[in-house]
Amino acid sequence: MAASAREDGARGQAQGRRGCEHYDRGCLLKAPCCDKLYSCRLCHDSNEDHLLDRFKVKEVQCINCEKIQRAQQTCEECSTLFGEYYCSMCHLFDKDKKQYHCENCGICRIGPKEDFFHCLKCNLCLTINLQGKHKCIENVSRQNCPICLEDIHTSRIVAHVLPCGHLLHRTCYEEMLKEGYRCPLCMHSALDMTRYWRQLDDEVAQTPMPSEYQNMTVDS
Repeated sequence: MAASAREDGARGQAQGRRGCEHYDRGCLLKAPCCDKLYSCRLCHDSNEDHLLDRFKVKEVQCINCEKIQRAQQTCEECSTLFGEYYCSMCHLFDKDKKQYHCENCGICRIGPKEDFFHCLKCNLCLTINLQGKHKCIENVSRQNCPICLEDIHTSRIVAHVLPCGHLLHRTCYEEMLKEGYRCPLCMHSALDMTRYWRQLDDEVAQTPMPSEYQNMTVDS
């Protein structure tokens, strides 16, 4: 159900925040597709039979004075700060989480920006410690998570890069490890098993062969 500015503001303040469960913000987005007011695109999409295109949002409504106005960071009527962070391209309003807009991804990411780089082949922002140390798969983030089958690229859930290069939602990866440790797409190990195999080799090397088998061979 679409919210009114007063209702949304009062509900957020009662819960110790503004906005919705997804974002802390002082305004509602006016959906260009249906002209309804929602705290965010996720709230809209879960209640409507169509998706909100964040890039086409032109207007917002202040949760305090209820003035509908062009999308901007501060209310032109009562000076309410709509978001500590505001992206004029994504129309993302939220608390400051060191976000940055990645031109190549086309959306905002949680930073800080200096801790990430954009891999042009994977077409995804990755942590700087993976630069030159990950297996590239072209446009890998445009594939859905193989566990939950939901979008990875625009998800608010952090993506986990497996050694094979495939991606899972971090939460899906953690659940997967409770049942097994293989990538659901290629069946390669989802963990670095080098240390484990080395331990097994050491144990085998330190285990003497029984004397009755030491000189035995098997013909192929």
